[in-house]
Amino acid sequence: MKLKQYQIDAFAERAFEGNPAAVCPLEHWLEDRIMQAIAEENNLSETAFVLPSQDGFELRWFTPVTEVDLCGHATLAAAHVLFEILGHAGPTIAFTTRSGVLSVERHGRLLTMDFPATPGRSCAIPGQLITGLGRPPLELLAGDDYLAVFASEAEVRAITPNQESLAQIDRRGIIVTAPGSEVDFVSRFFAPKYGIPEDPVTGSAHCTLAPYWAEKLGKNTLTARQVSKRGGRIDCVMQGERVLLSGTAVTVMETVITL
Repeated sequence: MKLKQYQIDAFAERAFEGNPAAVCPLEHWLEDRIMQAIAEENNLSETAFVLPSQDGFELRWFTPVTEVDLCGHATLAAAHVLFEILGHAGPTIAFTTRSGVLSVERHGRLLTMDFPATPGRSCAIPGQLITGLGRPPLELLAGDDYLAVFASEAEVRAITPNQESLAQIDRRGIIVTAPGSEVDFVSRFFAPKYGIPEDPVTGSAHCTLAPYWAEKLGKNTLTARQVSKRGGRIDCVMQGERVLLSGTAVTVMETVITL
């Protein structure tokens, strides 16, 4: 069996920016173990598998070590493949996922994803997290991830994480954030437990970041930048219990998998 696969840089204006994701369009679901093996072989933070369905498409995401419930950049990448490479007609794609139905709307090159907002709740700061980040945050919120808030962009950029300590944290990952110097807020994301020491640009993290900063800054339209080495911009709009996340994507590679 031969499968087409595309590597897409999501939340990127040009190649080698943003967050790379592999997208594998399918005609039928493969065994979970095979999809996991493909994701491990790719060794990217996410590999997305897309299957046509009666209501649009089904979408699943795998890191190199496990399947996950929600991934923003690989959803953006999957929509880019369907719109730009496979010729999907119409301005909107509906993906059925483990996190419900997620829609992506095209506005020229800009793709806008409609995701559930996942605000965190204030919590005590575990010593393991302070050890992992090398400094205590001003504030910590807990949801699917920890959200650690710092005073400045410089502090966020300066963090050198202790991956072994962060891998012991009782959440999916750790988001660190602060006000931005040129955007409303900046962030970084670490998820060593899921085989991702640092994710270049994390769409799903902004489901927690956007509600936090919307309340802090008193505005529902926000500009954000993830300040990893590759970096990427995400535009966020709060709409009640949903958040719209917008960005662009670039095709970098087309390959064939032989099984």
